[in-house]
Amino acid sequence: MKNNSLLSHRSEEPEKGILYIVGTAIGNLNDISPRAINILKNVSLVACEDTRQTKKIMNKFNITNNLISFNKHNSLNKIPRIINALQEGGSIAIVSDAGMPGICDPGENIVNQVKSEGIDVICIPGACAATTALVASGMPSSKFVFEGFLPKKKIDREKILFEISTNEKTTIVYESPHRLKKLLKELLDFCGGDREILVARELTKKFEEHIGNDIKNAIKFFKDKEVIGEITLVIKGICKQKNQEINKLDLKKDLNELNNAGLSLSAASKYLAKKYGIKKSIIYNLK
Repeated sequence: MKNNSLLSHRSEEPEKGILYIVGTAIGNLNDISPRAINILKNVSLVACEDTRQTKKIMNKFNITNNLISFNKHNSLNKIPRIINALQEGGSIAIVSDAGMPGICDPGENIVNQVKSEGIDVICIPGACAATTALVASGMPSSKFVFEGFLPKKKIDREKILFEISTNEKTTIVYESPHRLKKLLKELLDFCGGDREILVARELTKKFEEHIGNDIKNAIKFFKDKEVIGEITLVIKGICKQKNQEINKLDLKKDLNELNNAGLSLSAASKYLAKKYGIKKSIIYNLK
């Protein structure tokens, strides 16, 4: 077991018995660091979200190494094997298809379990679509919220959309191309068409696009287009004063509609409290 002070002095990498979380490119393969290339060349094993994607990196930089698949479908079965190899002195790298492992992929699970075994984990920093889009957006970036992919379940999804609509911080969201138009329509319903937004497509790649500058223009841009490529959305936060006004008005409108539909004030308040994650008493007192 290693000292958890995490090694103030690093010897030559890779070291035995260490799990390396390796950030790769999010599009342009030249964005990978020399340190990451060295790790991928010299670890005992590279665990990949998709071996086909990782082979593109390996071929680009003339790297040959042992690859295994490690993704959301097989991670529970592969984690014990990886831990055993580390305990026997192997060095292992984890890579995702693009960007930083652990951000919306199984890397998070293995880090928790490896650390619980007293094994050191070292991150080799790399590109991340969320921060790349954020700094390119020009929106406030000193404080922000990262939501990743929104949940599919209606009540969970609407709760987060409501939080985005009333959040004073910039929000970053990932979305698949075939669901982008649906998400933009939902953002229109919750945030209004004038909310500032950046839809970043194919970041760092040849056909990189930044679409904005507000939700209604983004919807207009994609209306008659087939959406392709990786998508990152950056949504500007709402000013504090406007937040207070919209929050109260929207909740009161929902409350009145439920009352008119036949729900009691108590039942309607309870429903909206659960839907939006707000105390029942706050909604009850809006009437």
